Amino acid sequence: MNEIRAIDAAQMKQDPGNFKVGDTVKVHFKIVEGKNERIQVYEGLVIAIKNAQVGKTFTVRKNSYGVGVERIFPLHSPRIAKVEVMRPGRVRRAKLYYIRGKIGKSAKIKELIVKKSAKKAASAPVAAPAAADSGTAN
Repeated sequence: MNEIRAIDAAQMKQDPGNFKVGDTVKVHFKIVEGKNERIQVYEGLVIAIKNAQVGKTFTVRKNSYGVGVERIFPLHSPRIAKVEVMRPGRVRRAKLYYIRGKIGKSAKIKELIVKKSAKKAASAPVAAPAAADSGTAN
């Protein structure tokens, strides 16, 4: 059983991306055509994230020429170059399957508004507090 866990751990990505259901994302996916490799960008709404560990997948839905198209991507696949969050969404559901029945403006997800101070705190590296080391203990 430990061999299986070791293989799973070796195949998992260290930083698979920081996105959630409701976000509009761009998935940079490597396509192999014969001997050539190229990156195809697929932009859409994340409507579901399933499973855990190595088998984790996420479903992205977009409208292409008036037709809804969904694609399921394995999160830890070596073919996924990166996942960019274009627009964070504010949702109250884990699965957004109801979007399939919506058309036009009703299919939109509200944007999650993040304060500037929260963005700075999330992007800034965490430094060890120097004041605690100087120690003015009583």
